[in-house]
Amino acid sequence: MGRFFALVLLSLTAAAATAQGARDCSHARSQVEASDCAAAGWAESDAELNRLWSIVKPAADARGRGKALLAAQRAWLTYRDATCTLESDRFQGGSIAPQVHAACLDRLTRQRNADLREMLP
Repeated sequence: MGRFFALVLLSLTAAAATAQGARDCSHARSQVEASDCAAAGWAESDAELNRLWSIVKPAADARGRGKALLAAQRAWLTYRDATCTLESDRFQGGSIAPQVHAACLDRLTRQRNADLREMLP
């Protein structure tokens, strides 16, 4: 029964992520396809994170806020990675674990991207 609720939660998370511009993996025909799709979504959001960082960090440096921003980014990365490990550990050993982990990384990275967009010069 717990796995059923976890799958429902994952489906709702996927729907919310799609509403935020995340990749729609609902049409995957296998667990491998779903995991690959989630990983591709995270790769896209991570590339956007790096693009935004390359703009925001120099601007923060110019205002004397670069060290603070770097410290915040490092703390956020630690939080993101720990949170996603915690979320996927519930499914450790199961074929859905990589999908849950990648979907979490994608979701949190998209949220951080929104934060970084607010800092654009």
